Amino acid sequence: MTDMSLLVNGLDRWNIHMDMEDIQKFEKYMDIMLEYNKRMNLTAITDPEDIIVEHFLDSLSILNTGILSKNSSIIDVGTGAGFPGIPIKIALPNTKMILLDSLKKRVDFLDHIVSTLELKEIGAIHGRAEEMGRMVEHREMYDMAFSRAVAPLNVLLEYCIPFVKVGGYFVAYKGPGAYEEIEGAQNALKILGAEVQRVFDVDLPYSEKTHKLIIVQKKTKTPKRFPRNPGKPKKSPL
Repeated sequence: MTDMSLLVNGLDRWNIHMDMEDIQKFEKYMDIMLEYNKRMNLTAITDPEDIIVEHFLDSLSILNTGILSKNSSIIDVGTGAGFPGIPIKIALPNTKMILLDSLKKRVDFLDHIVSTLELKEIGAIHGRAEEMGRMVEHREMYDMAFSRAVAPLNVLLEYCIPFVKVGGYFVAYKGPGAYEEIEGAQNALKILGAEVQRVFDVDLPYSEKTHKLIIVQKKTKTPKRFPRNPGKPKKSPL
């Protein structure tokens, strides 16, 4: 068992309060993740306190921005072990969440987490963003898209913007190089009809690392030719 007071106290600093049932879900989530991590690569962070800070609190930092509605439809692109999607879902159970990952083993793990924690209106999908973003059931169907530690911003935009409704938002979880990435993504923003609305500096409890949230709003429909074929956005960024 892990002392979850670090999570409770960290959230208190942001004036965010959860009941003990939700806190226990985070504890169970961590225990299962660490057990699975012995057999497959889910996370390089294995110290429980570091998981609470670097995964849970970092994922939940979006709650402190005021841009996330309780009823938002969200897709978490390249979710990995479920970050930030699952922590957000636990905190805001009325959101509708899709977790997208390209590795089947990780999707199987996510299915197990969703089932064990008895989360509703959330599903894990095995697929590549470049392919899923062209599918009618996903293209421009979400209020928000998130991505955390997946790729540079100019690449992420092509992965994520096609999923977002016009007027919706893409949120990129980034570190100290956020502004340099924005500068390097100006062409992608223009082509994809999006613009950076704001960059939030995240005061992450118990961490000295620089965390930022880049908030991108989608202004126009995505041109039909995007996203390009799998591998192309990474190999030849816009």
